[in-house]
Amino acid sequence: MATKILIIEDNVDIARLVMVNLQSKQMQVDHAGDGGTGLKMALTGDFDLIILDLMLPGMDGLDICRILRGKQVYTPVLMLTARTSELDRVLGLEVGADDYLTKPFSVPELVARVSAILRRSGQYQAAPMLQHDAPLQFGHLCIDPDRRRVTLGAECIELTAKEFDLLWHFASNPERVFSRSQLLDSVWGYSHAGYEHTVNSHINRLRAKIESDPAKPHYVITVWGVGYKFSGSESARVAG
Repeated sequence: MATKILIIEDNVDIARLVMVNLQSKQMQVDHAGDGGTGLKMALTGDFDLIILDLMLPGMDGLDICRILRGKQVYTPVLMLTARTSELDRVLGLEVGADDYLTKPFSVPELVARVSAILRRSGQYQAAPMLQHDAPLQFGHLCIDPDRRRVTLGAECIELTAKEFDLLWHFASNPERVFSRSQLLDSVWGYSHAGYEHTVNSHINRLRAKIESDPAKPHYVITVWGVGYKFSGSESARVAG
């Protein structure tokens, strides 16, 4: 079955360029030129990936992504933005986008990002068929991979899809130090120099959600000059 991609982009030239290149990779591509139409298609269509422009007529990409995640539609989202501020990029990731590209972008890079997201998504969907991982407990922090649920004591912590993937990758390898490029390759599925800030943004937001004091983290530890590691103290695998 062909991979199905939805492009929500009001710039016809950009949409056509992306469509042609993805179709050359034997992908089926649908297009919506405004936010309202795109949201309806995203909610009713069976898509493997959504390429979503941030600035759209009718409804912007942040609202679309927020609504999709609120309705528990977890189709991977690659957000496109002409804005260059870090705040706009972080907001996109915060509401549930899996990745982003800043315009202008190169078509080969977009295709590579799409392939990486699809590869990671395919690996996750296949994983439950191969094995069921038991939840991991680290002190008061519990990570349940089957339900993709994180709790801190009695509190349920809301994580984006990529934040959960990052946390699970860390927790599955306690005390192992990862460089930013290794995390990009393992969690995002690509390794490109210059995109380490994507890791930094996710680490900062993950700490803000699971650490009692993000400035003095207990779980996600910075190893200066190298990268990050997850503290495995007080860890135990919970019977599933």
